[in-house]
Amino acid sequence: MSITSFAFLCSFAAVLTLYYLIPKRVQWMFLLFVSILYFLTAGEPWLLFYPAAAITIVYAGALYIDGVKEQKKKKAALSLVVVFCLLMLIILKYCNFGIYTYNALAMRGFWGSGLLSTVQLTIPLGISFYTLALLGYLFDVYYEIAKPQRNFFKFALFGFYFPVIVSGPILRYRNMEEQLYAPHKMDFKQVTYGLQRMVWGFFKKLVIAERLALVVASVYGDYRTYSGFYIPVAVICFAFQLYADFSGGMDIVLGLSEALGIRVAENFRTPYFSRSIQEFWRRWHITLGEWLKDYLFYPLLRTDTFGRLQEICKKRFGKKTGKKLATFVPMFFLWFAVGMWHGGAWKFIVGSGLLHWCYIVGGELLTPLWKRIKVFFHLGADSLFLKAWQQLRTFLLVCAGFLFFRAESFSEGCRMYAAMFFTWNPHILWDGSLLTLGLDAIEAALAVVALIVLLIVSVLQQKEGIRDRIARRNIVIRWVIWYALLFGVILFGYYGPEYSAAEFIYQGF
Repeated sequence: MSITSFAFLCSFAAVLTLYYLIPKRVQWMFLLFVSILYFLTAGEPWLLFYPAAAITIVYAGALYIDGVKEQKKKKAALSLVVVFCLLMLIILKYCNFGIYTYNALAMRGFWGSGLLSTVQLTIPLGISFYTLALLGYLFDVYYEIAKPQRNFFKFALFGFYFPVIVSGPILRYRNMEEQLYAPHKMDFKQVTYGLQRMVWGFFKKLVIAERLALVVASVYGDYRTYSGFYIPVAVICFAFQLYADFSGGMDIVLGLSEALGIRVAENFRTPYFSRSIQEFWRRWHITLGEWLKDYLFYPLLRTDTFGRLQEICKKRFGKKTGKKLATFVPMFFLWFAVGMWHGGAWKFIVGSGLLHWCYIVGGELLTPLWKRIKVFFHLGADSLFLKAWQQLRTFLLVCAGFLFFRAESFSEGCRMYAAMFFTWNPHILWDGSLLTLGLDAIEAALAVVALIVLLIVSVLQQKEGIRDRIARRNIVIRWVIWYALLFGVILFGYYGPEYSAAEFIYQGF
């Protein structure tokens, strides 16, 4: 059941009503029941086995780690549980990636010509999200950051919590424990704020993302015909489609959760205003970046292997430069993991991972040159021109990776780059050719207006939350704004019995 469907909205209305009518001491039990029911109805019911198995193993492992004294036994238990969860993730999500890679190398003569057959596996909903959330809890118990939850059913609610099962964000148990199990009184402001955020999410998804998806699909589906300048237009459209889709989904689930009285971590902070790739990833899919830094990058830096590497680099290149160079190696594993998390394909590993590692490493190595350029042109840190240039540069570098993200494969992405650079047709930008990509003049104008609304709201959010701004206005202005947004979704959104809105892009992860 898609969270943009009418059936889901009716179900949520019923859940919200019952949630505040039932005794508060059983609210968390009701949420667990609803979460399991949602998982059962969102896909094949038997797929419930996978998250249930992961939840059970992590629950037992955390209790054992907390109860045993010997460090070796703690580490052994941690390793066994982590291996179990990662094996389940790798087999279900990455098995065919290994087979495709093996076959590609075999066909190029690296070893025998025997090829492996791919396997057809059904992946449970949100496997990457709940796996990382559960492992984060296990690591926190191991490092004594969090106490283990001894009530199995309460812990199951953390693993199954239905608003985030579709596309995140990745939960941290220590941030959710009190909220999930505490009684929640009906709060009119909290509920209305949650519903308002949901409407904004629907606007992003149904009015912007679904409209831009038509343009993107036309070009990516026939890039040999739509070559040259069509491709960068489609890539930029995809950048806004992906943002509107993913952040719109986050607005819906965070608003839904807020209406239930449970605050979930933010996953976006206007990422396209970023001035560097590092800043972009602090603003885009925030919970993934923080999880990988805390549980992969920093632990790697603390290992003896990287400690020795750092000492070698310091002796050879000096203390400051050597320390920086040594961090590039664990950073490589971090960005490889980012790419792998997005999907079992080299297009993700390169476009969403290693390409960004190259950006950061290149930027660090060229820092002295950038400083000289800024001094030569008398550009201060607060220069509007410098800020605009850095934001534009970062956006275009991110778009360069997005080309691979949307392409059918890494090789297809490379061919699209060739088709973009070897065809010169700038006239398509003004001669009306872009109106052949799925949107007529009126639909294109609606898309532009919707993007302008998104830009204005994003600019205003830099200083203060938009809902707080609107809440200070008089009641007439407040409700005019929210009703205008609601009817904008109803009138201009892509939905209905003859149209099936696409699933959220990140739902496959």
